[in-house]
Amino acid sequence: MSYDMAGTAVAPGPSAQSGTGPRSEAPSGPLIAALDIGGTKIAGGLVGTDGTLHHQLQVPTPADGDHHELMTAVDHVLDDLARHPGWQHVRALGIGSAGPVDTARGTVSPVNIPGWREFPLRDETGRHPAAAHLPVTLGGDAVAMTAAEHWQGAARPYRNALCLVVSTGVGAGLVLDGALHAGATGNAGHLGHITVDYNGRPCPCGSRGCLEGLASGTAIARTAAELGWRPGPDGDATATAVARAAHADDPLALAAFDHAARALAAGIAATATLVELDAAVVGGGVARAGRVLFDPLARHLADYATLSFTRHLTLHPARLGTDAGLIGAAALARHQLPTHH
Repeated sequence: MSYDMAGTAVAPGPSAQSGTGPRSEAPSGPLIAALDIGGTKIAGGLVGTDGTLHHQLQVPTPADGDHHELMTAVDHVLDDLARHPGWQHVRALGIGSAGPVDTARGTVSPVNIPGWREFPLRDETGRHPAAAHLPVTLGGDAVAMTAAEHWQGAARPYRNALCLVVSTGVGAGLVLDGALHAGATGNAGHLGHITVDYNGRPCPCGSRGCLEGLASGTAIARTAAELGWRPGPDGDATATAVARAAHADDPLALAAFDHAARALAAGIAATATLVELDAAVVGGGVARAGRVLFDPLARHLADYATLSFTRHLTLHPARLGTDAGLIGAAALARHQLPTHH
């Protein structure tokens, strides 16, 4: 569903495209190899030029390992992908990684993977024997999600969109004038670290009052606890448990989600005022809370996005789910194909 500025859920229009999942049919035409690297898993896939995910696999991320162990895990994923019959059709390799990233230098320094600090992931991946002949493109995971949702998901009908991943943290990316706008180092649209409360809590990034500290899953759980919400007998105090309580109309859980939604609305409205957006797409684990997030988000967005050129902004749940990382990594590499599709 989409949400208009009055907070009313509306059905997707005819231009909206349904998401693509894994398919078993043999691919025709060139393929893009994709890697999705996070603190929990390293996933690999083969993606067609139409955005179809033909094959995927994953291994656990040795998040506490050194840079050799981490790169060995990446190499294992590439080894397995290269054994797939479709590998002969691969013409480019895209990587979406937890960040910060520096796409100009090809390096990554993921917050949740301490063994990689300014690690030259693009060049190291390109040294794998199966990938040595391929152009390699690196991007941050939130920018990859944005590329995926604009190519095959909820942002597809729009020329100007903000796509957010609201999970343990808050990441985001921008589509401006029909094209992904990643910035010089690949970090443009990093909405999680704009200040929405100038007198707010210090943030680990060094600033204070950052959106991530107010609207992430971690923040929702903390806010609920501060308001006096207590977990059930299972002791689960995560944002997922708070969402379950909110769906059961627990007033403290609902208030915690309302608090997060207000912060998200302020950040989205500020971005819309700055660059003139048509749509905001929200994904990530927190977005799976559904109406308890999106209903107050739409309501608060109507309060903040009040100027005439922001009032048409529409709000959408992300559509590609867990496939977004691989489809997005492939989307980042599309321009490297011999014939652009």
